[in-house]
Amino acid sequence: MAYNYEQNVIKGNVHSLESFGLVDGPGVRYVVFLQGCALRCKYCHNPETWAGGGSPWTARQLFDKVFRYKQYWKGNGGITVSGGEPLLQIDFVTEFFKIAKTKDVHTAVDTAGQPFRNDEAWLAKFEELMKYTDLVILDMKEWDSEKHKALTGMGNDNIKEMAQWLSDHGKDMWIRHVLVPNLTDDEEDLKAMSEFISNLKTVKKVEVLPYHAFGIPKWEKIGLEYQLNDAVAPTPEQVAKAEELLNVNAYHD
Repeated sequence: MAYNYEQNVIKGNVHSLESFGLVDGPGVRYVVFLQGCALRCKYCHNPETWAGGGSPWTARQLFDKVFRYKQYWKGNGGITVSGGEPLLQIDFVTEFFKIAKTKDVHTAVDTAGQPFRNDEAWLAKFEELMKYTDLVILDMKEWDSEKHKALTGMGNDNIKEMAQWLSDHGKDMWIRHVLVPNLTDDEEDLKAMSEFISNLKTVKKVEVLPYHAFGIPKWEKIGLEYQLNDAVAPTPEQVAKAEELLNVNAYHD
């Protein structure tokens, strides 16, 4: 069926908006944070996005608001949809990006990949979204599936499948890894992750994101007990070591 955004009735649940993002893709980005996530990461800095709620927007309403900031994007900026987990609202993101591409806006989706399913119906929706997506920013939280489950509540075999799918289909991606000392810094796991990434054909950047505790007040505000009270931020030396193990200098956007 032909797309007609004037008749679009799909609504997304939006958590918040950031008009001048500098770390969520190339250039200056307008970042849309969607509500909802199935993972329960112990270090999550946006736990208020886990459950439902948020503000309802149609794709047209949201794009009309976002596009007012186009003068900031210049040659290499654009729109990033993050979360929460944006792939839980895949139909809405697809409609939003369809409109964006009519204006030649660069589009990026920031995802943990957990909703990815290798079945025909879901893949059809994912393939449709990828037609209008310029960049996928994939958060690889852990390499070992059991450790990933302990950290997030779910395994990661499907996340690895998604990374391979993106590579096989020529879709540019950035890989991110949050470094938590004594939790996500195992050298053998990082080496295995590095080997996996090195065999992907479309990785443009690999980033190590140092753990921080800025999200703790959010856990307290919504009545949740924070899971990592003993965690500390990695030292510059620990970050450098992880970057070496992940061979980040081999990738250039």
